[in-house]
Amino acid sequence: MADREGGEDSSQQGQTTYEVSPSDMPGWQQQVGEQELATKMLQIQSKRFYIDVKQNRRGRFMKVAEIGADGRRNQVFLALSTAAEFRDHLSLFSDFYANLGPPNPDTLPEDGKLKSETMVKDNRRYYLDLKENSRGRFLRVSQTIARGGPRCQIAIPAQGMIEFRDALQELLDEFGTDDGGYKGELPEGRHMRVENKNFYFDIGQNNRGIYMRISEVKTNFRTAITIPEKSWSRFRDIFADYVDKMKDGGEKGPSESNK
Repeated sequence: MADREGGEDSSQQGQTTYEVSPSDMPGWQQQVGEQELATKMLQIQSKRFYIDVKQNRRGRFMKVAEIGADGRRNQVFLALSTAAEFRDHLSLFSDFYANLGPPNPDTLPEDGKLKSETMVKDNRRYYLDLKENSRGRFLRVSQTIARGGPRCQIAIPAQGMIEFRDALQELLDEFGTDDGGYKGELPEGRHMRVENKNFYFDIGQNNRGIYMRISEVKTNFRTAITIPEKSWSRFRDIFADYVDKMKDGGEKGPSESNK
């Protein structure tokens, strides 16, 4: 039985790696301030996988997109350090897969899982599950974000894990495993009190970058907003504009303001 997932056409066998232009990638869209550093494409059975190395002001990362035979697209995002960990897991999963006997429905676990591992990076968690179903064996890679958010996943046919690992290795050899991003010391938090309210300004950093959290606290009540660093200047300009308009309005006399 061919090791494929999703009922794909078994007439497309083997794996091929291509260097491709970003514009060749279906649904590709360059984000503002984001730079494409390299792209590889793997053809594994009837699926195509695009592995992009990207860079923005927060650092470098990989985007792995799976394009199915029906054009359906799935993708996950990996920091370079996580991509290196994933590469190592692929070696272990490949060794395990190589030692498996022929599929046997009588001994298959109820959930279809043959081997599982977990990776954690900041607020992201990745579940790696080597599974088997009636269509074959495949590695399911699922990405979740703490405190909700969508669950993203791709499925790599088991026989393509080595080729996938080698493609990751080539990119990591070229770009390393340092995620980059801001390395300096973040400013200390600040506090101000207005009447019966306390406002706290805290600067933090996660895998999405640097942010400011502004918390409003009073008796039995707390709320907060989070502003990404890239929006601080715009936020400041809007706030300053309102300050200027209110100041100008307050300086007008009653007769002038009623004109």
